[in-house]
Amino acid sequence: MNNIPSVDLADFLSEDPKRKQYFVDAIGSAYEEIGFVSLKNHFLSDALVDELYKEVKSFFALPVETKKTYEIEGLGGQRGYVSFGKEHAKGKKEGDLKEFWHFGQEPDEDANLPEEYPENVLVKELPNFNPTGMEAYRMLEKTGIYVLRALALYIGLDEHYFDYWASNGNSILRPIHYPPITEEPKGAVRAGAHGDINLITLLMGASTGGLQVLRKDGEWIDAIPEEDELVINVGDMLERHTNNKLRSTIHRVVNPPKEEWGNPRYSIPFFMHPRGDMDLSCLPECVDENHPKAFEDITAGEFLHQRLVEIGLIKK
Repeated sequence: MNNIPSVDLADFLSEDPKRKQYFVDAIGSAYEEIGFVSLKNHFLSDALVDELYKEVKSFFALPVETKKTYEIEGLGGQRGYVSFGKEHAKGKKEGDLKEFWHFGQEPDEDANLPEEYPENVLVKELPNFNPTGMEAYRMLEKTGIYVLRALALYIGLDEHYFDYWASNGNSILRPIHYPPITEEPKGAVRAGAHGDINLITLLMGASTGGLQVLRKDGEWIDAIPEEDELVINVGDMLERHTNNKLRSTIHRVVNPPKEEWGNPRYSIPFFMHPRGDMDLSCLPECVDENHPKAFEDITAGEFLHQRLVEIGLIKK
């Protein structure tokens, strides 16, 4: 396998039970094997994608002093701006060669959450930035819920098992800007090798190159989707909940060849998190004699806090 498998959400949404089952089997086996797929026929329109990139590029083009007014202390980077080099991969000291923004959940009034999510930060210089970001957020969340429905069926759960936990979850939309590289990086890359924290990640912008995935045999392969596809991967929370059945695969964004250092790179991942009170204990359907329980019981909120400390966004 030299590229990640491609699946079509239209199969799952069709009225044909065989097509639906084909999608369930294809995405489930891909997640057992490599933890990544590219997905076509998601809910993001081309027009919305174009508008989002226009707004994102306009934001990152603002002066550094302006952007830094949106870097809110005390939030662990969960909303607003996070400046260049502040985040690093777990176990690394060098900061990643990127700056980014976080849009977060705006829950339903009757969500009955055990925690209060921080408010989204409004960018006054760009009146369409926040509405466009949140429209994309909703379309990615909708896509993610259908993917989780397919995975619930693959595991042997009720199709709607994840709906409640994910629909008002602590999900994050993260537009990222990797600026041009101006000098030889000292051990730093655009994004160090890491696994994601959350249930699943839906990524826009991987088609510009640089994203690599670690195969089981230790080889790095390029993840190159078609222009209109999302890259979707399993995160550590789902790997844990499925007792390692579905794989959270290590991935990275490598620096481009030297002749391309002058080109910026943009990508927009949607990190799909559940509500903080979701129990991530290993599912009984994924535990047997050959696959004993591999993880201690923990909630999603506890696991998230632990990881944000490890990657440097929250101080101990």
